Amino acid sequence: MSKAMPKDDMNSDVPDKSVSTEKLFCFKWHINVPAFSKKAEHVPDIDPDYHFEPETTKAILAGFVYNRRVLIQGYHGTGKSTHIEQVAARLNWPCIRVNLDSHISRTDLIGRDVITLKEGKQITQFQEGILPWSLGRPMALVFDEYDAGRPDVMFVIQRILEAQGKLTLLDQNRVLTPHPYFRLFATTNTIGMGDSTGLYHGTQPINQGQMDRWNIVASLNYLPPDDEMQVVLSKVKDMAKQKDKLRSMIAMANLTREGFTNGDLSTVMSPRTVINWAENTLIFGDVHEAFKLTFLNKSDENERIIFAEYYQRSMNHDILTKQ
Repeated sequence: MSKAMPKDDMNSDVPDKSVSTEKLFCFKWHINVPAFSKKAEHVPDIDPDYHFEPETTKAILAGFVYNRRVLIQGYHGTGKSTHIEQVAARLNWPCIRVNLDSHISRTDLIGRDVITLKEGKQITQFQEGILPWSLGRPMALVFDEYDAGRPDVMFVIQRILEAQGKLTLLDQNRVLTPHPYFRLFATTNTIGMGDSTGLYHGTQPINQGQMDRWNIVASLNYLPPDDEMQVVLSKVKDMAKQKDKLRSMIAMANLTREGFTNGDLSTVMSPRTVINWAENTLIFGDVHEAFKLTFLNKSDENERIIFAEYYQRSMNHDILTKQ
């Protein structure tokens, strides 16, 4: 990350046009959204069939327009990260995602001294981490799995959550001021209180002083059945010939979500799971076999009787039979 971004990747230092929310995101809003005319290297690819949830999209757009720090919370598979990416894609705004797993360290974010060869001599140079590299550019930086970050990493991030968002590099005796069009987002499965369900291992409570620095916190839930059907059909178009079956599959997924919410289950079917189930149904030619291979075989054995009950209600089939 230490090398300079090519000039053509820099796009333009500032957005050079305004776009309509109605045209790009299918809802009206009173704000003018800044965008770039040309697509640069780090701009995500557009998914033309992507479904935008209006309230979440508004929160993300507020982050881009007003430089608000936006945190999106929700269960896995609801499309938190892709929501941000697809908004950025339509604005031609460069966007980078960083997964805050346990291997991401402070030096990964800030940078480190490295030994390089120059004119036959070994010299020590500072190699920028992802934060200094992003701060100086019109860049949307997204921290995924924000509630899984290590404490030392979280305190580094806290610095750029301040109003001015300046970053001090003590080793370099430098204070970095963010580019006017640097934007910061994060996604999380919990809401900063840790996870008591056991579903999201590795998450932990977030310092409430840090939570308070996020200007906007949006919640993204699973879609209504009709909307989820359209999402699945946009990804697995051949299921259009089996809409009744797909409707039952989504009903099955919603039963697992209700069971999880009520504390009866530790495993839940996300829209991603339904898409995989639909794809495997076409591959194996059997919706029941596809369900086992997609979801049931990786669920808790003690909960399979509950899944079997849900399956009987939604699919009218005993999934635990040997046939």
